[in-house]
Amino acid sequence: MNVQLPVRLDKSGFLGWLQGREGRYELAEGRVVMMVGASRAHGLIVANLIAILRAQVDPREWAVIADFGLDLGPETLRYPDIVVDRAGGGHGDHTATAPIILAEVLSPSTADVDLGDKTAEYLKLPSLAAYLVFAQDQPKAWIWTRSNGEFPPAPTVIIGYDKVIHVPALRAALPLGAVYAGAEPR
Repeated sequence: MNVQLPVRLDKSGFLGWLQGREGRYELAEGRVVMMVGASRAHGLIVANLIAILRAQVDPREWAVIADFGLDLGPETLRYPDIVVDRAGGGHGDHTATAPIILAEVLSPSTADVDLGDKTAEYLKLPSLAAYLVFAQDQPKAWIWTRSNGEFPPAPTVIIGYDKVIHVPALRAALPLGAVYAGAEPR
């Protein structure tokens, strides 16, 4: 399949262009960016995270959503792997209303963006309490947690199946052994 990407679009033009189109895309500073297909490990890690988070949050208060839109300014619309957003949004909504947690699973082609541009964009969101980035090839996570109204300049990095990520804003615990279950490197 050969997809001709538009040169520049605003958000409403992007959402219209996106309707009925196959594949995954983001709008970054007015440019349409095609996202790569996910590997089995990526899909398993995302599915595990969704299950772990949904088991620990009240669905009347929080919605755990995969690949949901995130409005990041006039020319940027991202789709994090996981968004934990305030519950109660409209079924026709295309973007999160007040995301508290965002999570990305790294792919070789997305590592620089997920740990660079997206970090800078996401950490500006006033509702965000934590941004979590997970490696795909080992039990490793980069964690930015807001404390006293601010994010640290660098993430906390944890490595190991026996480690646990604590998300105080949700009173949730994410054991890396469970996050990576079935996705262990072979």
